Amino acid sequence: MKSKTNTLHTARLKNNCPTCFGTDGLEITFTQNEKETPLFKKPDATIEHTLYCHTCKNSIYPVNWTEDIERVFDYNKKIAETNKQYLKVKPLFYILVVVAIVLVAAVVYVLIPKI
Repeated sequence: MKSKTNTLHTARLKNNCPTCFGTDGLEITFTQNEKETPLFKKPDATIEHTLYCHTCKNSIYPVNWTEDIERVFDYNKKIAETNKQYLKVKPLFYILVVVAIVLVAAVVYVLIPKI
């Protein structure tokens, strides 16, 4: 089973970094993993986030966030959650379903006595 990470939303923030107090280096990224099998593709329900400061080159963890950063995070999370859950079926799935229906029909035809 393959796993792929999709970036849903990336935003540069104008808030102060809690570590270096720079105002132009914060970037928040929302990502979502997608599982891919031979039969279908389906994204995970969880959305992961990272807050990174390009000025001091550190990840900022939620423990260090200020109220302003939390407010901007909540706003951007609403934007990122517009990606819907789906189940994309691949052609192999349809082929297997048709083969299963044909097999069931053949077994029923053979087992039922002719009138």
